[in-house]
Amino acid sequence: MSGTFGGRSGRQGKLSQWLRGRRPKEAADDGGREALLLATVGAGLPLAPAAHPAPGYGCSCDRVGCPTPARHPVSFAWQTQSTTDRAQIERWARHQPEANFVTATGMVHDVLDVPLQAGREALERLLAEGVEVGPVAESDDGRMLFFTLTRGTPEDEDEWWPCELDCHPETMAEHPGLRWHCRGSYVLVPPARLPGDDQGVRWVRGPEHPLPEPLTLLEALTDACARHAGDGSPHMDPAWPLRH
Repeated sequence: MSGTFGGRSGRQGKLSQWLRGRRPKEAADDGGREALLLATVGAGLPLAPAAHPAPGYGCSCDRVGCPTPARHPVSFAWQTQSTTDRAQIERWARHQPEANFVTATGMVHDVLDVPLQAGREALERLLAEGVEVGPVAESDDGRMLFFTLTRGTPEDEDEWWPCELDCHPETMAEHPGLRWHCRGSYVLVPPARLPGDDQGVRWVRGPEHPLPEPLTLLEALTDACARHAGDGSPHMDPAWPLRH
């Protein structure tokens, strides 16, 4: 799989325009869900099926008191299961019509995950400065996701800093600042539904946008997170990797 997207067809550009302003449920109900998922894997982002909202427990999994309802993969083998194979994505989407999907980070891409208001502020600044910003998603649980190139696997595996050294997707609530999802982590991809009425995850900038280097976004994101936190210092998850 390639870490770069290359040119994008007019169809994908129209797809991004079509998506803006729509709710995740609308996108899923009219057949746009499968098209969006195929556009995502077409951009090189590997996907795997995830849980979805359900009455009662709030999650389609059978775990009582699930800590991340509708936000986690279905299989424990999600890292090896993740794929960009279009035929497999079509089978999953059609056989599991309610399923959300996650993308495994640290393979092709990373995700810089920030509080929603900080993310909106940073996005406005980046675009005004002419910085190349890649795909961006908003989540109704108050987060904004900036998709970037991964830093790549170093020659010396001992120098790698995977996400789970400091945090895990299930402990994200403990890390309210900037989270750098790299190897060993995942995020939901649009269109995804969350528990609650009309709650979900949607693209702000679609997957047709080329993935940027993460460091080109980092200053704006950390500055915005510091202002959002109101403490005057960069407010980042201690898990964000400093090794490059």
